[in-house]
Amino acid sequence: MARVATYNVRGLRDSVPALVRVIESMRADILCLQEVPRFLNWRGRRRELAEACGLRVVAGGRLGGVAVLARPGIEVLAAEHHRLKVFVGLEVRGLAVAVLRVEGVPLAIGSIHLDLHGAARLRHAYEAMTLMERTAAAYGAAIVIGGDLNEQETEPTWRYLAGRLTDCRPAAPRGDGLTFPARQPRERIDAVFAAPELTVVSCGGADAAAADLAAATDHLPVLAELLVRP
Repeated sequence: MARVATYNVRGLRDSVPALVRVIESMRADILCLQEVPRFLNWRGRRRELAEACGLRVVAGGRLGGVAVLARPGIEVLAAEHHRLKVFVGLEVRGLAVAVLRVEGVPLAIGSIHLDLHGAARLRHAYEAMTLMERTAAAYGAAIVIGGDLNEQETEPTWRYLAGRLTDCRPAAPRGDGLTFPARQPRERIDAVFAAPELTVVSCGGADAAAADLAAATDHLPVLAELLVRP
């Protein structure tokens, strides 16, 4: 079993102790993060967060503010960071990729944070999927993508990703699935998508205190349990 989570942490601008408690409550093997620190001492701040949660940073550069963390003991086969197509006037977006061996099975894990602009979202999702497929093929790995899509499941980018991968929550739902805003969630804009060959056992939020979920950041996390078979 692989426990894969995704979480937008809003640059650690909220309560870091609450954030650590939420992350610890998920007991994730792999954690895709968005809006991780990307300016002053960004490497150190990411590392400190990971260590506080019993994890380690295994992929992610400065641009795009995305990263992949993993628990100790998981073998890292490859780590990549890609800058996605730059659109004038829009924020630079990136893709963090780690190829990890979990229970003998290679998984290509991608963390993405898509734009507020619809056309840019779709272009970046297509680009990210192309990069993920290339890396996965090189290692015989199954793809898992976690991210903040900045849109909902009826919209084009979400439908594109769900057409290539399994949207984990509808496959095995746990809880209401809403992720934004954290204090009074009304939308599901964060998700984990997995290759069809991976069985989704459950997908939902964190079993953390409501006060911590509200104080940690402006999103709620998503945690998927995936059955992996050698």
